Amino acid sequence: MARVALIEDNERLAAMIGQSLSAAGVETDFFYTLSQAKYGVKQAGYAVLIIDRGLPDGDGLDFLRDLRATGYMTPCLILTARDALHDRVDGLESGADDYVTKPFAMSELVARVRTLMRRPVETAGLVYSFADITIDPQEQTLRGATRSVLLAPTELQILLAMIDAAGQTVRHSSLEHAAWGLSEAVTPNALEVTVHRLRKKMSSAGVAAHIINVRGVGFALAARIESGDDDGIEHV
Repeated sequence: MARVALIEDNERLAAMIGQSLSAAGVETDFFYTLSQAKYGVKQAGYAVLIIDRGLPDGDGLDFLRDLRATGYMTPCLILTARDALHDRVDGLESGADDYVTKPFAMSELVARVRTLMRRPVETAGLVYSFADITIDPQEQTLRGATRSVLLAPTELQILLAMIDAAGQTVRHSSLEHAAWGLSEAVTPNALEVTVHRLRKKMSSAGVAAHIINVRGVGFALAARIESGDDDGIEHV
């Protein structure tokens, strides 16, 4: 099921939007401040972002500008009470794909979100790399020295989160969020099982880079294996 991120501080309105999207077959992760959203939205494969402008800790449009400056191309709908022409123009010029003013009909919002979900994201040819790992998100493949292997969606999101961290440790909770979002129940060992599958696929692709288990904290990518299997061992 497709998943969207909703950044809206009015919890009652957020719940209503979430219910309407759920009825249309779309799951919603909720963020009530920009500080909550700044890390979260880049750690999961959202189909669309819905961003309110008047948030407790800033303007959602500034947040969108920052995202676009990093090359983040997920379609975005701005949701706001500011309905002046210059506000709408400013929103579109800042990287918004659509702009809905309050009050609005819930059916219209759902229709606009579904339209954005069908729009192709302009990331053709975009690849991610770390050491000797190359990831093609569109093809959902990992390429190593000897072959390419297909990744499951959860494997892809976990590996991209670790690549984005550039060798730093990513906490268990952040990796779970990246793979399964905020609304999906995760079994206690789901992350470990997925990482185990990733290690096997990396090995089969001839990748020298390795996933390190930082005990009690999370996982990180290292450029190469320093010694043996590192399940439960912190490498420094």
